[in-house]
Order: sequence, then structure tokens, then C-alpha cells
Amino acid sequence: MKNNRDYLPRIIDKRIDLYLHTFGAVCIEGPKWCGKTMTSSHHSKSEIYLGDPDGNFQNRRLAQMAPSLVLEGEYPRLIDEWQEVPELWDAVRFSVDKSQIKGQYILTGSATPNHKGILHSGTGRIASIRMQTMSLFESKDSSGLVSLKSIIDGDFSPVMTGEVNLMQLIELIVRGGWPASIGLSLQNAVLLPKSYMENVITEDIFKVDGIKRDISKIRLLLRSLARNESTTVTNKKLKNDIKSIDDEDINIDTIADYLNLFNRLFITDNLKPFSSNIRSSLRIKQSEKRHFTDPSLACALLNITPQMLINDLNTLGFLFESMCLRDLRIYAESSGGKLYHYQDYDNNEIDAVIEAEDGKWYAFEIKLGANQIDEAARNLKHIYDKLAKSPETRLPSAMVVICGLSNAAYRRDDGIYVIPITALKD
Repeated sequence: MKNNRDYLPRIIDKRIDLYLHTFGAVCIEGPKWCGKTMTSSHHSKSEIYLGDPDGNFQNRRLAQMAPSLVLEGEYPRLIDEWQEVPELWDAVRFSVDKSQIKGQYILTGSATPNHKGILHSGTGRIASIRMQTMSLFESKDSSGLVSLKSIIDGDFSPVMTGEVNLMQLIELIVRGGWPASIGLSLQNAVLLPKSYMENVITEDIFKVDGIKRDISKIRLLLRSLARNESTTVTNKKLKNDIKSIDDEDINIDTIADYLNLFNRLFITDNLKPFSSNIRSSLRIKQSEKRHFTDPSLACALLNITPQMLINDLNTLGFLFESMCLRDLRIYAESSGGKLYHYQDYDNNEIDAVIEAEDGKWYAFEIKLGANQIDEAARNLKHIYDKLAKSPETRLPSAMVVICGLSNAAYRRDDGIYVIPITALKD
């Protein structure tokens, strides 16, 4: 690992180290500009960049003509944007099979290519890791006074965390967790997600499979997703939303195709539904919660400014939830956990559920204001009592309210934790 003083440590670093000691190669996937290349370079000893334009993209042409030559270099060797030449996947797999050496290659990718041309899945040789934009703790906007692990391990201690300003939270949402925006003024930082989405719409979507699509309809669908951020809106409702708001029409098959593209480009990162017991008589809605990989993307698509959010607390609430979900996912995955959401057919909902590797699960309600904590706690207790009626159902090991405007982390008399997002870490 390189000793780079300018490198901001990422929570995913430990997982990358673990995988490099376990597998022959590691593939780090995620949205462009989330820090994949910098983090991968931090862990590598030699590098090749397929997107380097020098020599008329000679690295890419070399990879196409002689993939094995691209692999030559000190291990771990970084191969950046490998999906530009999908044949490299098989070349890496073959090299790993042949040598049986751990930690040979680090691949990075900001799009999932078609599997056509890839002969082998790489199972057991190449391990994939999904990387997110920065959490508040990684960008140093969370004090980290409370760790998620302390709640899971049962050694939580209450602590005063300090006052939080509403405008500060709004700026963190609009800015997003992009490494390049850290230290910039808000006026400059908001340009990054806007530029990001414009590049995706006009260039990256075509590059994924070379198919030309209707850019105007892509914009409409992305705006609809932004309006429905952190909801379980269906494809049919997305279609109706586009029709009613933008007075345009789009068919369901096209929506499905575009949504698949957004997933492949890591623009969206939907939350899957959670069931405490799949054999339980309790019926669970099997709907994903719509979620951009970073809340700033929804803001960029809707041209949202901080002042607009001050005047629209409902939208602010959904975007605050989106930011918290991003952070909870990062913190949960650092210890092998997975993030879900919960919704049953009586419309009882839990904003976020973390399921640990040992099968225990933890329920999280997300509220912007401290005046909403009691309401969130009542909701958690109501669902807990309902689940407790079914003997087959696993009950949550802890229930937590993640809050924006709270000045303390503590455990209530009813056993429910209250944690400010600006004090949380992994």
C-alpha cells in the first residue's frame, strides 16, 4: 500500500486489503468520480489506465491486441476502467488460474459491460466490491463519536454531539459525497453532480452498448426518479408521473431498459425489500426503494438549490433520507452487513434495515428534525409489536432513530437509540 499523504482514507480500504489477501484479483465497481481510481492506486504497486488518451489511446489498443502484455507489472497491478476492453476479464482470470498468486490485480469499472465476449464469470478468482461516494465520516463532516458497531455489539455509550445547523445539512445533501468536491465552495461543488449527469446522458449511456437512445426520454425518466427518490414507486407510476408532470409519454418496456442502464452505470442503487422470515405468515411487499447512488444527483436533475429545500421540507426529508441511506450502506458493508428497507401490506414501513452476517437485524427510522423522534420511535415500536405476534419471525436486535437536528446520541427509556447522522461512523 502506498504512503500517500494526500489520500483521504476510505472505509472500504480494509475490505480491499482483505480481498487482496484472499483472491487473485479484485474488481472495484461504482459510479465515476467516487474515488475508485485513487483508492485502487493507493493499494497498487503498478498501474495502467485504459482511458489515457496519450498516443491515441495506445493503452486501450494494446489491451485489445495483446491483453497479456497489459497485465505485466508489479503486483498488485491496477487496470483502470477494464470494461473498455471486456476481454481483459478472461485474461486476468487465466493469469490468476495459472499462477495461483493472491492479490495480483485490481480492476476498476464505472459501468457493467454486456457479458458477451466474457467467457468465464471469474467466480473464486475475481471478487467484486461495490464502492460508493463518500460518507459524511469519510469526508470529515461527521465527528464519528458514535460507531454503528458499538450499537451492534451492545457497548454503546451516550454522548453530547453538538448542535447541527439545518443549512449545514442541506449543503451536505446538495454537495454530495464526491471526493473532488471536498474543500470547494458550495457554488463550485454543485457543478460537479450536474456535469456528472450531463456526461452520463450524452456520452456514457451510448458507450455501454453502442445503442442510440432518445436522450429527451432519458432526461424525463431521470427527473421522475429524482422526484420519487427514496420511495417504492413502480415503473407504471414512473410512466404516469412523466405524463402528468412533463406532458410526455414513454412506454413501460423503454422504462425498464433505461432503468437497467442506470443500474449498469451505477447511477442508481435501489434498496431491496427485507423480510424478517421468508416463511413467516406476515406478507411483505416485494418492492425496491428507488435510490440514487448519491443525493446530489437528484438535486442536480431537479436543479435544486439550498433555498428551495428550505421552502420545501417534504422534499428535503426525502433527500435527507437518501443521504443517510448512502452512509448506512457504507457503514453496514464495512462489517459484512447488508442494507434493506421494510414495507408490509398494511403500509407499515421501516426506512432502513441492516442485516448482519450472523442473521441479526437492526431497524432504522430516519428523521430530519428532533421533533420527529417520538413519532419515529412509535412507528418502530408498533412494527416490533406486530412482528412479535408471529412466533416464526426474528425480531430486531436494536431499533435506532437516525436524526439530523439532534445534539446528542442516547438510548431512550423504551430502548430505542437516537443517533445524529453527523456523529455516526462505521
